[in-house]
Amino acid sequence: MNSGNGASIAEQIRRDLGRLTPNERRAAHRLLAGYPMAGLDTAARFGEAAGVSAPTVLRMIAKLGFSSYGAFQDGLKQELAAQRATPLTKGGTSPSGDPLDAFALAAIANLRATAENVPREEFDAAVRLIADPRRPLHLLGGRFTDAIAAYMATHLRVLRPHVQHIEGQPAAWFDRLLDIGKQDVIVLFDIRRYSDDLVVFAERAARQGARIILITDPWLSPISKVARHVLPAHVPAPSVWDSSAGLLLLAEALTAGVAEQSSVARDRLEALERLRRGE
Repeated sequence: MNSGNGASIAEQIRRDLGRLTPNERRAAHRLLAGYPMAGLDTAARFGEAAGVSAPTVLRMIAKLGFSSYGAFQDGLKQELAAQRATPLTKGGTSPSGDPLDAFALAAIANLRATAENVPREEFDAAVRLIADPRRPLHLLGGRFTDAIAAYMATHLRVLRPHVQHIEGQPAAWFDRLLDIGKQDVIVLFDIRRYSDDLVVFAERAARQGARIILITDPWLSPISKVARHVLPAHVPAPSVWDSSAGLLLLAEALTAGVAEQSSVARDRLEALERLRRGE
């Protein structure tokens, strides 16, 4: 990572697209479409694949803060190694011997980095889609992140209609595709050691016109290639597993945004209270 706030190169690009020229944006989109491998080719081949010149590629990476193409590629290689990390290769607790303190500090850092690096226009657009009661909403996650998808779905069911948490074995997910189309919104959670089943589901849903909102890590799930909006959360922790604090932050912040923006949320909350009082 190159940024002082721990942003991955992909996060920097998404956050700073507005500062790039049209041709530089073409190079940036090419990198995001094949992240991170597209950037590991030569500048000339990278530019050719993006339909721009090699000097345009070099200007784009300079705006990201890299002094040379070699330094840019070194950053991508470091991210590729992080993306492929396994529980056996990740670190344990801190040398201080206080695992609670170490984990708390890591979680706080993840929350701050997540909030700093999520592009606000992406977040706001995701809230608008999720808040639209005319659009059926589906939520799904991977092995460890599906619990967050279920948690978010439980809250959203109170705020708007037509919310479903997709459950069951991956083979059963495709039954849902029978009814998913251009009006549907799908919120997917996927972090490193990305789920092949989720990727396939996302690709097929996108082909049917569904709008996909991806909540992922800084290195970007392959689902990012078909997602309409991508919200990266920071996940490193002094543990064999990643931290979900940043993912939960985004889930709760999106839900709070829906509560503020939804035209039906307050009516539903009032109706729920009447039901609880037996009225």
